[in-house]
Amino acid sequence: MDLALAPETLARWQFGITTVYHFLFVPITISLAALVAGLQTAWVRTEKEKYLRATKFWGKLFLINIAMGVVTGILQEFQFGMNWSDYSRFVGDIFGAPLAFEALIAFFFESTFIGLWIFGWDKLPKKIHLACMWMVSIGTILSAYFILAANSWMQHPVGYKINEEKGRAELTDFWHVLTQNTAIAQMFHTMTGAFMVGGAFMAGIAAYHLMRKKHIETMKTSLRLGLVTLAISGVLSAVSGDHLAKIMFEQQPMKMAAAEALWDGEEGAPFSIFAYGDVDEGHNKVAIEIPGLLSFLADNDFNSYVPGINDLQKEMQEKYGPGDYRPNIPVAYWGFRWMIGFGMASLGIGLLGLWLTRKKFMLPQALRVGEDEVPHLVVWKKPLSAKWGKWYWLLLLWTMLFPLIANSWGWIFTEMGRQPWVVFGVMKTSAAVSPNVSQGEVITSMSIYTLLYAALAVIEVKLIAKYAKAGPPELTEDDLNPPTKIGGDSNGSDRPMAFSY
Repeated sequence: MDLALAPETLARWQFGITTVYHFLFVPITISLAALVAGLQTAWVRTEKEKYLRATKFWGKLFLINIAMGVVTGILQEFQFGMNWSDYSRFVGDIFGAPLAFEALIAFFFESTFIGLWIFGWDKLPKKIHLACMWMVSIGTILSAYFILAANSWMQHPVGYKINEEKGRAELTDFWHVLTQNTAIAQMFHTMTGAFMVGGAFMAGIAAYHLMRKKHIETMKTSLRLGLVTLAISGVLSAVSGDHLAKIMFEQQPMKMAAAEALWDGEEGAPFSIFAYGDVDEGHNKVAIEIPGLLSFLADNDFNSYVPGINDLQKEMQEKYGPGDYRPNIPVAYWGFRWMIGFGMASLGIGLLGLWLTRKKFMLPQALRVGEDEVPHLVVWKKPLSAKWGKWYWLLLLWTMLFPLIANSWGWIFTEMGRQPWVVFGVMKTSAAVSPNVSQGEVITSMSIYTLLYAALAVIEVKLIAKYAKAGPPELTEDDLNPPTKIGGDSNGSDRPMAFSY
């Protein structure tokens, strides 16, 4: 390793570890907030107990996840401030604005209403209590949007000017930063990816209980909701991904050329199925391709010209001076494929589940009316359905990980595909790292964060597993008869505030 680059390399590793780990919690938080709000809405409208039990069950898992997400997010702030001071100094006027909105508006908005939702089960009328959960969901989405707007500015800087005297970028049009096409497209794609995670999470845990023939009514409802969410968001993710890729072909053609290992530009550029090549020589030794498809994906024309890595490298050297402007080609190429592969596998499994559970032919039938009654027989529509049903339940359990893997590789591709730029075309990553932080300091902090995150991972998995296995709670009279006025019960008398979980 080049010792002169060691602090930068280590800082990038630390940023990658903390960011990818933190983002494991973000999509579950975003999607579960909305799904829990939807289940609670169903209970308020129908007063069916299965919806209330589902609301309380998934709400508890949501709270565990959001608490862990907040903790990991705070730790991420520390490493950002320590390792990237030159970046903060140069673009803080711009990058700090959406992050300030995220903290002051979205996060506190979200935190306020989540507190009301936790403590308000026996203090608020059910419609007001329901509104609190919808406010939490809106808060999570707003929070994501402001952060994505900041990240999109790094991908495609707009609404700024360079103050040569002060040597920094300054904000000129905040609205442009928030509403540029990169931010909107990235928000759409990130939200659909988040709901794929939530849908798979819900379907997988529901499958676990149905496989054990427990909590049948609640889990049948949760299974169908999870599968519908997974299928719809999977289709929308493919559509939004295609739209975002077209924008990236215009704004960051080097990233997309690297994603396809397209070394030399050509008309009718092929989409790569598999490629193995020599990065130093700049060509592929083995390539399995679909002719013209990349041109169509880039420009809706099978014959349009798509520039290659070698062409773009020459252009960028002419524009920005000598240097290697190629990202890590293997990471960009395979990261793009892991993202698409696990995403499409998740969509396929969701669609298969919707087909298998049509008319309930894969679901157990209870002997008597009762949530926890053990079924007398499992009724299957086809002779081999029970056998294949068991395998599908197990597949759904594993599928809980698939959208998370797709999301993680999508962000790795997004960030590493932009290299060597931290702000594309404006600031290189090598110029963004803190100049006075030593290799030893970064190694020490990275080791501490990694160990701490490992401990948090153990806690998270144990808590989620414990409460997921426990299943939905038994309902009390207070649960079924919420207060009719703020601060009182159904009879109008006051109750002490209590933590409902």
